[in-house]
Amino acid sequence: MIPWETIDTAKIPGSDEELRLMRRGKEFSIKLGTNELMNSRLSGSEAALATLAAKQIEKVAKPVVLIGGLGMGFTLRAALGAFGSKAQIVLSELVPSVVAWARGPMAEIFGDSLGDPRVDVREVDVAQLIERHPLTFDAILLDVDNGPEGLTRKANDALYDAAGLRRAHTALRRGGVLAVWSSGPHAKFSRQLRTAGFEVNEVNVRATGKGGGARHVIWIARKA
Repeated sequence: MIPWETIDTAKIPGSDEELRLMRRGKEFSIKLGTNELMNSRLSGSEAALATLAAKQIEKVAKPVVLIGGLGMGFTLRAALGAFGSKAQIVLSELVPSVVAWARGPMAEIFGDSLGDPRVDVREVDVAQLIERHPLTFDAILLDVDNGPEGLTRKANDALYDAAGLRRAHTALRRGGVLAVWSSGPHAKFSRQLRTAGFEVNEVNVRATGKGGGARHVIWIARKA
């Protein structure tokens, strides 16, 4: 079997933690300590984060979409297909090296998605964009952790607590949707979303998107 090799490492701003980009043949993995955050063979649930959200706002002619977390670009590429030719997509990635990896060693995976004229890549904390742009977005897609709590850095907890969810609610236009990806269930999060004023649907999705792999969870929270 081909062994894994470390291609690069990157410090997470505001944290002592370090991401590692790993490669084994044509397979890539991004890890945080012993946790695998993403793998190039498992794209189904990350793509579903975009497609499920897009169904909720399909009547919006020119949707403005905010994606938090670039990862391996699965959500971005699905969003380009799902939200239509007139969409505006703001992609927020906190770690500059992740963007560099997308343009460098993983360029074949990303294709021309980062150069699509609908895409605006910003190397900034997605929480800042949410806070600074009230009534701006038709959809906010969050995949910055392994679930609705700060794993990659503690400061991300502020995205999912009561105040953070209220800020997301404020940043959305009427009928907009907040979609949150998780590697597993989180018993209290649906209740927290409802308290923040969302109508909530919790969806189980397979990691591969074809009925196989681990069961992941996506919360589709709609602003009434």
